[in-house]
Amino acid sequence: MVVMARFSKERSRVLDSDLLTRFPRVRLMNGPTPIQRLSRLEEVFGPRLKSVSIWAKRDDLMELGGGGNKLRKLEFLIGYAKSEGCDTVIAIGGVQSNFARLAAAACARTGLACELVLAQMVPRESEIYQGNGNVLLDQLFGAHLHVLSKGDDAAGFAARRASEIAMSGGKAFVAVLGGSTPVGCLGYVDCAFEISAQSTEMGLEFDHLVLPNGSGGMHAGLVAGMVVGGRDLSGIRAHTVLSPADACVVATVDKVNSVLHLLSSGERVEPKDLTISGGQLGGGYGIPTPEMVEAVKIVGRSEGLLLDPVYGGKAFAGLLSDIESEVITPGSNVLFLMTGGSPGLYAYADALNSN
Repeated sequence: MVVMARFSKERSRVLDSDLLTRFPRVRLMNGPTPIQRLSRLEEVFGPRLKSVSIWAKRDDLMELGGGGNKLRKLEFLIGYAKSEGCDTVIAIGGVQSNFARLAAAACARTGLACELVLAQMVPRESEIYQGNGNVLLDQLFGAHLHVLSKGDDAAGFAARRASEIAMSGGKAFVAVLGGSTPVGCLGYVDCAFEISAQSTEMGLEFDHLVLPNGSGGMHAGLVAGMVVGGRDLSGIRAHTVLSPADACVVATVDKVNSVLHLLSSGERVEPKDLTISGGQLGGGYGIPTPEMVEAVKIVGRSEGLLLDPVYGGKAFAGLLSDIESEVITPGSNVLFLMTGGSPGLYAYADALNSN
């Protein structure tokens, strides 16, 4: 059963022109990211996949800053910051934040100063976690790091820094956790159009779209893009990696409706319209699970591809579990949104090498 109706390239272009070009934007990507079939993984799993075909939307394949889904958000966030005359971006994230890394890279590319406010969101205090992976790259991209102590108020700290910069004659734009504001979500409205155009070009319809949900901006943008395109949402399945499923649904619905309002759409979604599973959350955000470790190793050893340990690894574990339980219909086509974040693997070497 096909649950997401195709919409044409012509319709996609009209939506893009009407809805997105009126928003300030700085191009950070080198074109659409490819969709690739995971044929070798299908071969390795054989009958266990129940004739499900798995494809990956390769949002890890972007040239800037090591790539990753946050660049889509940053195109619109940096665009807005520049349109407001800002000379500095203050980005908030966890210590191993992919968003912070890519904000630093985007600022380097666009000539903005960058300050990162890194909160202790994950109970991992090892030297490798605190200083390797994304943190190493943050520094290489020239960002000024403010690494907070456990319990510190990151948003309050960022607001104070913005005031200090203003007092010294500058102007700072504060990018909240994950960049998941309505403006940031526009990057994944655009991705919804992109997927639809690629689906048409490939002559292939996807029955299920699987993705992680952290701060919710990627999921919200995709849903909003599909809503304004008149598409069925029932095939979209997210796996929360940050908060319990019930809370995640409420927060994501609010973000979707905020994006639809920004787009001047009269449509709204309700909690029943979104499907979010909490089955892979484990002990919480950034805390490894055996299923995540196994998923990272499976994809690495069958396809030579890297899933990150915080988002993609848990979501892909959810995908495999959903195939086994037949939540994903046997014989269907599945598109997995591969979000990038592979630098984070180096901060989790101890967990990945333990099995």
